[in-house]
Amino acid sequence: MTGQLTWLVTGCSSGIGEAFVRTILAKGDRVIATARASNGISGETRLASLKEAGAATLELDVLASQADLNLKAKEAWGIYGQVDVLVNNAGYVEAGIFEELDESIITHALRTTVLGPLNVTRAFIPLMREAKTGTLLFVGSVGIYYGAPGANCYTGGKGLIEGLVPNMAVEVAPFGIRTSILVFGHFRTSLMAPERTKFSASDRQPLAEYEEINKLIKAGLGAQNGTQPGDPAKACELVVEAVRGEGRCAGKELPLRLPVGADAFELVRSYSAAQVQLCDEWEGITSETNI
Repeated sequence: MTGQLTWLVTGCSSGIGEAFVRTILAKGDRVIATARASNGISGETRLASLKEAGAATLELDVLASQADLNLKAKEAWGIYGQVDVLVNNAGYVEAGIFEELDESIITHALRTTVLGPLNVTRAFIPLMREAKTGTLLFVGSVGIYYGAPGANCYTGGKGLIEGLVPNMAVEVAPFGIRTSILVFGHFRTSLMAPERTKFSASDRQPLAEYEEINKLIKAGLGAQNGTQPGDPAKACELVVEAVRGEGRCAGKELPLRLPVGADAFELVRSYSAAQVQLCDEWEGITSETNI
């Protein structure tokens, strides 16, 4: 994509979302930073530092109704006359053992991580379809390529994105709309900070049988916080270059799945090799099923 682009990023009050906004501005593009209201503070107030940096700001809660999100999309579109790139980034970590989780906890987590971003996307697709151009980005996670205790809600949601978005990508491609899932590795943001991570299940309905593993999960998240290998600014710079098709990404087509981070490549390769090995082991046995 060439020329000055307009981006809209969800979940910009911190972390990857904030890094995206600052990187986009540094590249000379325009950006609409969004965040929900929290603890009585409006989304726009929470984004004051990004507004000072040159971003347009807009309060947007991915959990709003589809009708409200449709209106927000039109409002955002009107700020600069178009939105070229939508970055679905908003989300949070709900850590919990599966047996302790109840439907309400899982549903809320999935609404934030999956259903909300899909509703935001659904609000922008008609506008991009009419413009016959656009790019839809979803912040995924390398966590779907391995299992980890307590990761049911977060990586489960990212797994749903992996399963649904490729189908949507085929449907919108004829209208000039590109789609990519950004398979992020582990980056040094506040995502795993104690004040950001929720343990609703173990706090509300703990089971004695899982007491020790819950302690290990909390300790593990605490140990990872602030020690992740990835630099968010470098990741966002690479994604912006990949979307624009310039710099280190010149001449490359934006893929449906884009690993981001050295550890992401390592884990995706390991997972893929295991699947090939499985096929080699079972081909000729469970493959013998044709009529």
